[in-house]
Amino acid sequence: MTNIVMTGCSTGIGLTTAKYLKDRFIRVYPTARKIEDVEMLRGLGFENAMQLDVRKPEQIEAVINTVLEKEGKIDAWFNNAGYGQMGAVEDVPTEALREQFETNVFGLHECTRQIVPVMRKQGYGKIIQHSSVLGLISLPYRGSYNASKYAIEGLTDTLRLELKGTKIYPVLLNTGPITSRFRETAIASLDRIDTEDSVFREKYEASRNGTAKRVPFNEGPEAVARVVYRILADEHPRPRYYITKATYLLGYAKRLLSSAWLDKVLLRV
Repeated sequence: MTNIVMTGCSTGIGLTTAKYLKDRFIRVYPTARKIEDVEMLRGLGFENAMQLDVRKPEQIEAVINTVLEKEGKIDAWFNNAGYGQMGAVEDVPTEALREQFETNVFGLHECTRQIVPVMRKQGYGKIIQHSSVLGLISLPYRGSYNASKYAIEGLTDTLRLELKGTKIYPVLLNTGPITSRFRETAIASLDRIDTEDSVFREKYEASRNGTAKRVPFNEGPEAVARVVYRILADEHPRPRYYITKATYLLGYAKRLLSSAWLDKVLLRV
C-alpha cells in the first residue's frame, strides 16, 4: 500500500487531502503542530497521526523514524505546513519576516533534507512542495508570503536538477485561491505589525472588516487533494502542477506580459 507523510493537517487543505487520500486506500501519516489537533485527527480515524512542528528538526527525525519502523519505507512526503504573513513590505518587521521563513521555508527545507537520504536509500520517492500562485507572481501587501513561496520555487527547482537520474521526484504545487482558514490566519497576522500609523491603514481595515476585494476563481480544498492523489498514482509525475483557474491565468500572464503590463493586471486583482 502506498504511504504518505503530510505536514500541516490541522485544517483546510491538509485535513481535506488527508481524508481524500485515506478514502482511496492510501496509508496516510498526517501531522499537526499542536497536540490537540493530533488528537482531533486520531478522533477522525487517523490512528497514525503524529505531532510535528516543522521548525523542530528532532520532531521531523522522530516522525521519519516512526514511519520507517512501521512501514520500512516512505513513498511520499507532502510539505504542506505554512501560513501567510500579511502587510506591506515597509510595514512588516524583520522578525515577522523571519518567522514566516522559519515555517514556510526553513521548516520545509529541513523536512526535505531529512527525507531525501531516506528516499535515496530506498531508491525512489516523491516530495510534494506546496508553493502557490504567489510563487509565480507577486501581489501587494503579501510580500513576506510572496518571498517565502519564491524561495520554495528556487529550492525545489534546484533539488530537481540535483536529483536528475534518480527515481526521486520533487513536485511543486502552484495553488491559487482555495476556501480554507488560511485567509483568517493571514488577517490575524496583521496583529504583528503597526497598522495604526501605516499609510496602508485603510487597506488593512478593509481586510479585517471583510470589505477587501475577493479573489476570483476560488475553489474548494478538494482541488488540491485530487492533484496530490494524481501525483501518487503517476509513476513519473510532472515537476509542477497548476491548481485553480487563477493560477493558469496569472501564470500565463507572467510568461506573456512585460513587467509593466503585468503590474497593471496584478494591481487590479
